[in-house]
Amino acid sequence: MAGADGVEKLEDVIVRSAEQIAGNIRMAKEAVSTVIFGQERVIDNALVTILAGGHALLIGVPGLAKTKLVETLGTTLGLDAKRVQFTPDLMPSDILGAEVLDETVTGKRSFRFIAGPVFAQLLMADEINRASPRTQSALLQAMQEQHITVAGARHDLPKPFHVLATQNPLEQEGTYPLPEAQLDRFLMEIDVEYPDRDAERRILFETTGAEQATAKAAMTAETLLTAQRLVRRLPVGDSVVEAILSLVRSARPGEDNGDIGKLIAWGPGPRASQALMLAVRARALLDGRLAPSVDDVLDLAEPVLKHRMALTFPARAEGRTIPDIIKQLKSRIG
Repeated sequence: MAGADGVEKLEDVIVRSAEQIAGNIRMAKEAVSTVIFGQERVIDNALVTILAGGHALLIGVPGLAKTKLVETLGTTLGLDAKRVQFTPDLMPSDILGAEVLDETVTGKRSFRFIAGPVFAQLLMADEINRASPRTQSALLQAMQEQHITVAGARHDLPKPFHVLATQNPLEQEGTYPLPEAQLDRFLMEIDVEYPDRDAERRILFETTGAEQATAKAAMTAETLLTAQRLVRRLPVGDSVVEAILSLVRSARPGEDNGDIGKLIAWGPGPRASQALMLAVRARALLDGRLAPSVDDVLDLAEPVLKHRMALTFPARAEGRTIPDIIKQLKSRIG
C-alpha cells in the first residue's frame, strides 16, 4: 500500500505543479502576444521549444519581427538575453570569448578569460548562415553540451541556455548553409509567415503611434527551469509513443518504407524521436493538459522533422517537397 500511496502522492504533486506552471506559461504567452501580433503558431512553437529545453531555428523573410520575438521572449521569461549579428568575418572568439594576458603591478603575468555573448540564458544568433562554418561550429558544442572549451579550459554556460537562430530564406549569396550535424541540434525549425490582413492592420496602429507596447516579465529563470523539469515528468501514453516511433522511422530511406523510402536521401535519427517526445509534452503543458495526445505528435511533426530530412535528386526533380512527404507520412497515422 505504501508504494501505491507514494505513486498517488507523486501524481498529486505533478498535477499541482502542472496547474501552477501552466498558469505562469499562459501569462507569459499573453505577455508575448501583446507585442507580437498575428504569429500565434510561431509564439506557441517557440515557447514549446524553450519548455522542452531546446533550440529553435526561425526562418522567414526580413521584417516579420523575428528579432523582436526573441527579445520579447527574453523579457517575458525573465532570461538574460544577448544578440549576435552573424557576418562572414565573425570569429569563434567573438561568440565564445577569449583569453587575455594580464600583468600585475609586480610584473606577474597570467591569462584571464573574458566571456563572450554565448554566456547568456537566451542567445539570439541573427542570420546564422552568414557566418563561416568555423564560426557556426563554435556554437555546436555550446548547444549540445551546455559548456564550451577555450584554450583547454572548460567553461559552463548559464542555465537555462537556449539558442534562437534566425535565417533569411531569400538572400543566399554570401551564405554558408548549416551542416546537417548542426541542423540536428535545433529541436525545431519554425517558419515565420506573413501576418494576415487583420493582424497587419493591428501592427500598423500599434507600432506607428506615439506609444508602443512593451513586454513585461511574466516568469523567472527559476520558474522556467521548474517547468522544464516538469515537462520531463509528464506521462506519455503508449499510443503517443507508438505514433512518434512510427512517424520518425517512416521518414528514413530504405525499402522498409516503400515508395516514400525511395524518395528520401537521409532522414531523422533517434535525436528527432527524443525532440518530438519532449515537444509533445511541452505542448500539452502549454495548453494546460497533463498528458500529450497523438494530435500533438501530428501538429509538431513538420517543425521537428523537416530540417532533419533531405530528398533524393529524382524526388526533387519530380517537384516533391519535404512538407508534402511529412504530410503523407502523417496521413498514415491519423
